[in-house]
Amino acid sequence: MHTTVAYLGPAGTFTEAALLQFDLGEVTGLPVSSPSEALGAVRSGAAQYAVVAIENSVDGAVTATFDALVESDERVQVFGEVDLPVEFAIMVRPGSRDRAKFATHPVAYQQVRSWIAQELPDAAFTPASSNAAAAEMVAQGEADVAAAPARAAEIYGLEIIESGVADVRGATTRFLLVGAPAAPPSPTGSDRTSVVFTLPNQPGSLVGALEEFAIRGVDLTRIESRPTRREFGTYRFYADLVGHIEDEPVAEALRALWLRTEELVFVGSWPAAQELDSSRRLAAADEWVARARRGQ
Repeated sequence: MHTTVAYLGPAGTFTEAALLQFDLGEVTGLPVSSPSEALGAVRSGAAQYAVVAIENSVDGAVTATFDALVESDERVQVFGEVDLPVEFAIMVRPGSRDRAKFATHPVAYQQVRSWIAQELPDAAFTPASSNAAAAEMVAQGEADVAAAPARAAEIYGLEIIESGVADVRGATTRFLLVGAPAAPPSPTGSDRTSVVFTLPNQPGSLVGALEEFAIRGVDLTRIESRPTRREFGTYRFYADLVGHIEDEPVAEALRALWLRTEELVFVGSWPAAQELDSSRRLAAADEWVARARRGQ
């Protein structure tokens, strides 16, 4: 089956790399310029799915994706996730000595700031819509240096001057596979459920909502708030839970939450990304200890 998938483009982004991790059969990528446009392609039917970044282990939530999930009354749903290790190649035009303008995505910039401060302290930062777009800017002469996936250098004919750049080793970004609402994937025993809700502006309303999870032993792995954009001081809460909506404690907690909320949106239940295995955890711990001993 042929599947069209929208992703943050152009070709050569980490989002494109994440897209390839999902088992979707024969895929045609639809490059777009923002998470909103990617999810808009799903809502309009231009794509069956979108892959969007939701969270980075260094810079935190990707707020543009949070907002895009509920920016329309036409719902979308999450069906999967993947955690992608993130490190960057620093690239320039072949033979160029110019280093005045440095470009990358703002989230990526937070992950290479120390390297830039040390190696290119005088370079002016120019934000790009994606890391691959930064590489394209360098190829077109709109910037001098870019931080992007190594594949972007191949695509845009650039020279890599430094590889494996990341201020925090082991950094990852979580990407979601989003489609039109449908039955969620079957429970696996290692699942994640996500909801978005608004509450009455009353004392203790948030505490009461969260208690519905606590008393049923449902673990919240994340809660974020974002402005509703309807009225100053009003917020949507985004909550990720351990478990599947078919799990009785999760289902009961969401029923009870619904009674407390002004609005409750089911974002999805899907298999959680696999945790690092014990050998990789030990290797990461050993590297951390070694770096600490060196004062890094």
